[in-house]
Amino acid sequence: MPEAPQLYIFRITVIIVDSMITLVAPCAIGAEKVLANELKQLGFRTVPAERPTVGRVAFLPGDPDVTGAGADSPGADAAAAGSGAVHSAADTSGADASAFFRAAYRANLCLRTADRVYAELANFQATDFDMLFEGVRAVSWQDWFRKDVKVIVDKVRTHQSALSSEHSIQGVVHKAIYEKLGSLWRMKMLPETGDEATVRVYIERNRASILLDLSGMPLHRRGYRTAGGEAPIRETLAAILLQLAGWRRKNPLHDAFCGSGTIPIEALLYAHDIAPGLGRSFALEKLVPFTTAAARDMIANERNLAALRIRTDCLVRVTGSDINPAVLVNARANAERACVIAGRAMQAAGSDAKIPRPDFAQASFDELAAPYDTGLILSNPPWGERLADSEEARKLYSSMHSLFNDFPGWNFGFITSHDSFEDAIGRKAAKARKLKSGNLDTVFYLYEKE
Repeated sequence: MPEAPQLYIFRITVIIVDSMITLVAPCAIGAEKVLANELKQLGFRTVPAERPTVGRVAFLPGDPDVTGAGADSPGADAAAAGSGAVHSAADTSGADASAFFRAAYRANLCLRTADRVYAELANFQATDFDMLFEGVRAVSWQDWFRKDVKVIVDKVRTHQSALSSEHSIQGVVHKAIYEKLGSLWRMKMLPETGDEATVRVYIERNRASILLDLSGMPLHRRGYRTAGGEAPIRETLAAILLQLAGWRRKNPLHDAFCGSGTIPIEALLYAHDIAPGLGRSFALEKLVPFTTAAARDMIANERNLAALRIRTDCLVRVTGSDINPAVLVNARANAERACVIAGRAMQAAGSDAKIPRPDFAQASFDELAAPYDTGLILSNPPWGERLADSEEARKLYSSMHSLFNDFPGWNFGFITSHDSFEDAIGRKAAKARKLKSGNLDTVFYLYEKE
C-alpha cells in the first residue's frame, strides 16, 4: 500500500473570531445517538446541550489523528446537542481555521447517518422580528459568498417561541442577509446569477440558530444510485439500521427484500471503510473560504486519506435477493457504480486493489436457506403504502415467520410503518426503535437469535 500523505496544518482565511464555529448535522428522528456515536468514531467532539435536541447533533473538530472507524470498531452512545454564539467576522488563520475547514469537509465526506452538514453562523436570543433581523445581519455573510450569490432560506423550524410564522421568519432572515450584503457591496439589488447558498433557521425557546448548508444535495445522495425502484429506503437510513443492528463485517448479512440494493451496498461501504461521499461534491466547495489554493489542497488531501483507508483485505459476505428480477438489474448496476467510485479513488491514491461486488439473486424470501450458521437478515419489507392495502401487508408479514425457522442462529432486523408488525409476524421483537426519516414514521424491529 502506498505511504499515506503527511497530515499537516493548512493556513486558510476563515470566519472565526472568539471561538470555533459549531457544525450541525441533522439526521432521522430517533437516530441522534447513532449519529453522535459516529461523530465520536470519526474523531469529532459532540457539543452537549442544556436540553436534548431532536433530529440533529452539534459537533466540533476533535482529534486530527483520528481518521475514521471501521465496521469492527466498538460502539458507544454519546449525547447530542446544539450551542453557539453570534459570530462577527474577522480574517483569522492558523490551526483553529485549518481544523474547522478539515472537519467541515471530512464530515460531509465520511458521515454515513447524517442528512446534511451545516455551519452554525449565529445563535442568539430572538423574541421579536427586530432581534431576529439584527442577529442575522450581524453575521459576516460577505466572507462566505460571492457577489452573484443567490441565497435561499429553505426551511424554518420553531418550537415554544414567540416567533412562530415560518413564512415571516423566512422573509426577515432573507431581507437581513441581502441588506447586509447590499450595503457592504454597494448594490441596491444582487444579480443572483451565481451559485445558490442555502440557509436554515431553528428557533427553539426564543433562541435562534442560523445555519449555512455545507452539503448541497442531501447526503443520502451518494452518487451510486440512478434508479431506486419502488419506495427505496434512503442510504442514510440504511446506514442507521446497520448501526442499530450492531452489524460487524465478519458476520454474513442478507437482505431478503433488497429492491435496488441500498442495504447491501451500504453494508459493503461500511465493511470496507469506503467513505460514502467519494462519489460526489458538496456545496461548501463553492463558498468563498473553500476556494483558496490551500482549501483545495486540503480537500484533495482528505479524499486521498479516505481512499487509503479503504480496506480490501477483509472477508465480507453481503448478499441480497428479491422476487422481482427488474429491481435486481438496478441493484447490480448500483453496486457496480459504488465499487467503481471506490476503485477510482483507490487508483488516484496509487492502489490497484479491487472491491468484491455483493451477490444478488432472484428469489422469494420463503425460498431462502441459511448459508451460514450465524448472520443477520436486515430488510425493508414492503409496507402497506407499497402494497394494495394494509391487509395484504399483514398477510406478507405473517408468512415471513418462516424466516425464523429457515435461518436458525441468525438475528433479524425489519423496518416498517405497519403498526401491527409484531402481531402479524408472530413474534415480539427484542428491541423496537421508532425512526422518522423525512415525513415517514417507521419502527425498526430487531429480533435476536433464540
